[in-house]
Amino acid sequence: MDKKNEAELLSFNANKKWLSLPKETRSELVRNVWCSSCIDVVQIEKYIIEETKFGIALQGTCKHCGKRVARAIEID
Repeated sequence: MDKKNEAELLSFNANKKWLSLPKETRSELVRNVWCSSCIDVVQIEKYIIEETKFGIALQGTCKHCGKRVARAIEID
């Protein structure tokens, strides 16, 4: 399997895990991300979902300052 197909498969698996969470839970997670630049909890924007060893991670930008932020989510 080439790298592009592997990345697409990982993205699919990560998205499947993300969508397995209730909609309300997903909304809460998106609005509850720590930004070290703002030194506050913020909303993540323009995020991608990546599969990790323990679940998934949201990688995106802070709604307030635009700096990069991330949120790890443990999923069985």
